[in-house]
Amino acid sequence: MPIRSRRPFRPSPRPLRPPAPPAAGPEPPAAAPPTFAELGLAPELVQATTEMGFERATPIQARAIPVALAGRDLVGQAQTGSGKTAAFGLPILERLEVPGPPTQALILCPTRELTVQVAEEVGRLASHRAVGVLSIFGGDSMRRQLTGLHQHPQIIVATPGRLLDHLQRRSLSLGEVRFAVLDEADRMLDMGFAPDVERILRQTPPSRQTMLFSATMPEWVRRLASRYMRDPETVSVTGHTELVPTVRQWYIECSWADKVEALTRLLDSPAVRVGLIFTETKRNADLLHSVLLTRGYDVTVLHGDLSQRDRDAALERFRSSTVRFLIATNVAARGLDIEDISHVINYDVPATPEEYVHRVGRTARAGREGVALTLITPIEILKLRDIERHTNTRVERHTTGELDELVGAGVGAA
Repeated sequence: MPIRSRRPFRPSPRPLRPPAPPAAGPEPPAAAPPTFAELGLAPELVQATTEMGFERATPIQARAIPVALAGRDLVGQAQTGSGKTAAFGLPILERLEVPGPPTQALILCPTRELTVQVAEEVGRLASHRAVGVLSIFGGDSMRRQLTGLHQHPQIIVATPGRLLDHLQRRSLSLGEVRFAVLDEADRMLDMGFAPDVERILRQTPPSRQTMLFSATMPEWVRRLASRYMRDPETVSVTGHTELVPTVRQWYIECSWADKVEALTRLLDSPAVRVGLIFTETKRNADLLHSVLLTRGYDVTVLHGDLSQRDRDAALERFRSSTVRFLIATNVAARGLDIEDISHVINYDVPATPEEYVHRVGRTARAGREGVALTLITPIEILKLRDIERHTNTRVERHTTGELDELVGAGVGAA
């Protein structure tokens, strides 16, 4: 509590006149987000963004691209789905030497799925430039990767473990790297990649430009920035994390023993056309997968213990609507970008508000409407309150006694 001054109050010799009210008039309109041309990008890059359906920059793009174009090291804090790939991909493509030496840019990602997604998006951004982009990740054919490296791509998108394999084989050199990007650096820490990332960065030239993107800023991320970056500029567009307004958020309070029954009654609703079901652990994902298969549901599962072939097959079955439901863990679903997911169901409550935002962001994409349902036991209610504070939203409460009514009403369908 602040200490109050004991100085006696001395009245002013004349009353203070309140300031004159401002002149009436309409408030100035908010400035529109800049176009990519206004950010100073080359016409062929602007053309690529237009062909991809990007008309104006997102907040992280509007703030990060000018810093990156100026050659500054950059720490960007923004949530998944905010447009980070273009925020670093476009400046890299603008400043690459074309033609030029191979492996000028290195982008590190925590998961195979995110690696593939980032490589595909950077490739689309580079569609009007003669730039090679290669993805490198564990579980994929080493022959494909070696063949790709022999074509001398300028941009490598990789997971840390497989990249180190190539460095040990001497099939790849990082001596010409001018741009290094760490995408979702906090996830790399969670997955135990911190030592690998530091070993990789030590093999790149000190003169490189380094960009680090993370949804949160744990101590490891800050240490990495101080050790491997030169006077980085921090760009943050977080604050209260915004969820798109077309997502309806509900939670259903139930006991642990009733969770499977509650979930299956929800899945019985015809409104749940395509459902993404999140669990906290791989074990829970496998157990739930077995239970739902036994009960006759069209479901597949995705987690980090599966082989790359099985993971690709699961995603393809889900994308092609061969199955209606996909059970996934948080890490496995990083980079999962499927536009027509009608419902996200949190079978397990996410451990952090950031994970909740990441999960819920898988629905209501591209302007569509979506529903986020969370199954919560009474002892987990404090986690939900933390999520509500973090997202500045309210999650509507329901009980298992209302399930029949909810299913009949379409489980939140608009």
